[in-house]
Amino acid sequence: MNYAATLAVLVVLAFCFPLTVRLGTQLGVPAVYTASTLGALLTFALATYLVRWQVKRHRATLDRLEAARAQVAADPENPRAYFVRGEHLALILLRLDRRREAAEVIDRYARLGGARESDIVALREALSRAERRQRRAQGEEA
Repeated sequence: MNYAATLAVLVVLAFCFPLTVRLGTQLGVPAVYTASTLGALLTFALATYLVRWQVKRHRATLDRLEAARAQVAADPENPRAYFVRGEHLALILLRLDRRREAAEVIDRYARLGGARESDIVALREALSRAERRQRRAQGEEA
């Protein structure tokens, strides 16, 4: 379902709900059913909004990932090519739970002549935290 269809459904429901409540009251439908229906509709609207927000955020992250990969492919020896809007390619990969790729990117970045030591240390710490989180999560599953 696209944005326009979702919005159209919500608008129709918003305008029809008072009419439906009035008609239900005249036909003898208890207010509890009306409140349950309203709750269900609000839950649907909230769930739709949250899902669309997460999808939009994920797409933005994927766009930054592609931009960073293109920059690195264009100039692999430039340490600044590994950054997109101030965020390092390895951090983007870690956010997407791609630890192996992130480790490879960190190693390549560390071998560059102009790479800052503070960036390398911060990236390795972020990778270490991600690996610890994964081990903890696997320990809880067992």
